[in-house]
Amino acid sequence: MVSDIVKEREKYQAMLQIALAEARTGLAEGGIPIGAALFTREGQLLGKGHNRRVQEGDPSAHGETDAFRRAGRQRTYRDKIMVTTLAPCWYCSGLIRQFGIGTVIVGESLNFQGGIDWLHENGTEVIDLHSRECIELLAQYVKKHPEVWKEDIGEE
Repeated sequence: MVSDIVKEREKYQAMLQIALAEARTGLAEGGIPIGAALFTREGQLLGKGHNRRVQEGDPSAHGETDAFRRAGRQRTYRDKIMVTTLAPCWYCSGLIRQFGIGTVIVGESLNFQGGIDWLHENGTEVIDLHSRECIELLAQYVKKHPEVWKEDIGEE
């Protein structure tokens, strides 16, 4: 039982590394360092992406949305896992609920809580990995670019 939990956690950490690589790519492009990836329950990568709001001038180009779009159409999403470096905002939480994505793995929710409580309350499995690397990556960005960050989460 304990070994199964450890294996599952290791699988989630490996998935998070893909989302983190996307976040770093977004930062290198001059954007907000938030990455995401959509997987099957077995761990097959379907699509990965990152926040492209700054790069594309598109307010809807969030990391989860980018990964979702790049995964293409799926027959069902209930057995899919969305992995994201940061708790999904309300916009992305709505996408997760709309399509019934069954599990969300969150790198961190310290910098931003988003809609994870709402997702959990509505039947989505939410696992927060409390990744120090995810926390520090976004905290450094927010400190350097508070105006862009506030725009991203819809604050004035």
